[in-house]
Amino acid sequence: MASLAACSPAATEPDTKPPAPATAGTPGAPSDGASAAPGAPAGGSDLSLTQAIAKIPTADESRNGYKRDSFRHWIDEDKDGCSTRNEVLLTEATEKPEQRAKCAPTGGEWLSYYGEVTVTEARTLDIDHMVPPAEAWDSGASAWDSDRRMRYANDLGSERSLVAVTAHENRGKADKDPSEWMPPAAPAKCTYLANWTATKLRWKLSADNKERAALEKLATNCSNTVVKYEVAA
Repeated sequence: MASLAACSPAATEPDTKPPAPATAGTPGAPSDGASAAPGAPAGGSDLSLTQAIAKIPTADESRNGYKRDSFRHWIDEDKDGCSTRNEVLLTEATEKPEQRAKCAPTGGEWLSYYGEVTVTEARTLDIDHMVPPAEAWDSGASAWDSDRRMRYANDLGSERSLVAVTAHENRGKADKDPSEWMPPAAPAKCTYLANWTATKLRWKLSADNKERAALEKLATNCSNTVVKYEVAA
């Protein structure tokens, strides 16, 4: 995600396990290709969703030692006075809001693409980590140092890593992977799968057998979906 400019009241993901490169399903048809939904990609080699899923390494998952505060988030990484949360809100607004102190948005409009819900109050939005921190921990982030986990939690280098969604949708997703939760809106499903897969590849995270089986099964409905990603430094 391109950085814009701390903070309005920060909605967060639940403490249960709870844009850049990947293209997903066009709204209206889960099997369609490119999408303009939040999280659509930029750069990298084009892969089919099935090819991209095959590149995710397989490994068992472990929650041992996980703490939510292992992933420090909503920082002002570029020191421009705007927190990661507000950077995402300003970038993803479908109607540009005005900005109060420290970039906090007022007015404006957003599309929470998981459920195709239009939102006009920024304070009712959560910023969802595409792959929740607990899932990232299970999938390899437990071996990272604190700086890398902070960069993961505030990843503005890929538009798919963080997305503004309703608090209801974010809490429904919690820390679940696609074997346990998928967006309720049919047009969002292929976009979501592409963004999930691209995030795993970007951060070199693994998938366990249950997650991989679900991804492969769900991908059969997204034959024209293209995934692009760039590996994070």
